[in-house]
Amino acid sequence: MTKKRVLITGGAGFLGSHLCDRFLKEGCHVIAMDNLITGSLDNIEHLFHREDFEFYNHDVSKFVHVSGDLDYIMHFASPASPIDYLKMPIQTLKVGSLGTHNLLGLAKAKKARMLIASTSEVYGDPLVHPQTEDYWGNVNPVGPRGVYDESKRFQEAMTMAYHTYHGVESRIVRIFNTYGPRMRLDDGRVLPAFIGQALRGEDLTAFGDGSQTRSFCYVDDLVEGIYRLLLSDCPDPVNIGNPSEITINQFAEEILKLTGSKSKIAYKPLPKDDPKQRQPNISKAKEVLGWEPKFSRSEGLKPTLEYFMKKVKG
Repeated sequence: MTKKRVLITGGAGFLGSHLCDRFLKEGCHVIAMDNLITGSLDNIEHLFHREDFEFYNHDVSKFVHVSGDLDYIMHFASPASPIDYLKMPIQTLKVGSLGTHNLLGLAKAKKARMLIASTSEVYGDPLVHPQTEDYWGNVNPVGPRGVYDESKRFQEAMTMAYHTYHGVESRIVRIFNTYGPRMRLDDGRVLPAFIGQALRGEDLTAFGDGSQTRSFCYVDDLVEGIYRLLLSDCPDPVNIGNPSEITINQFAEEILKLTGSKSKIAYKPLPKDDPKQRQPNISKAKEVLGWEPKFSRSEGLKPTLEYFMKKVKG
C-alpha cells in the first residue's frame, strides 16, 4: 500500500514540527517546507535520517512546486507571535494571502485535501465570550495586529472560495493559545516569556493590570484535534483550544510556583488592541470530531518547563 503524502508548510516551526512527528507516526510520507524566518532546523533535526521525510527551504509566498502525488496539504507557515508579525508585517500578510493562494492552486492541481491554520485572532478583541465559530469578530484592520488578524481572515475567505468555486476539499482550524516543547523562548508570547524570566530570575512582565484572560492548550491535544479535523468531512471553521480560562496574574503565580522562582510581577501598559479575553467554545469540536483536551495545565507545563530549562542552560 502506498503511503499517503503530506506537505506541511511551516514544518520547522513549533506546531509544524509536531505535525511532522504525528504524520510520520501515522505512516505518512512527510514533506516539510519552511523558509526558516521563524522556524528552526533544531525542531526537525531528529527526522533528517528518515527516508519518509523530506525538507525544502522555500518561501510559500513564491510559486510552490512539489513533484509526485499529494494527499494532504497543511498550511502552517506564518509568523505567529506579536513580536514576529510586528517585525515582519509584510511577510505575514504575504504568507496568508499569496502563500495560501499558491497552496490552494497546488491542492487543486494535485486533488489534495488542504487544512489551513487559522487563529482565534480572527475574533480580534471579542465582544462575545466565549467565542463560537459563528462570531464574526471585532478586528481593527489598520491596528498593529491587523497584519496577522486580516491575513488569517483573508486566508479563511480564500480557502472557502476555492472550496465552493473549485471544489477543493478544505478544512479550517482556528487555533487558540497553545504551548509545549519547541516554542521559542524569545517569541514574545506570555508562556515562554514568563518561564524564561522566572528561570533567569527576572521579574515577570504582565501587561495592563494582569486581569486579562488566556486559555492554554497543550500541543499534543492540539495536534490530535487538527488530525481529527483533517480526516473529518467538516469544511467549516472549527475552534481547537482548551476552554480552561485563567487570568495573566494567576498564570504568573503558577509559573513562579512551578519554577520555584523568587521573582515578582512587574506591570507594563497594555499593548494596542491586545485582546482582554480569550476562551474557545469547543462545542463544535466535541460534536463533530469527538475531541476535547486531555492534558491539564500542570501536566503540560512539566515537559514544557524541562524543554525551556535545557534552552536557558544551553
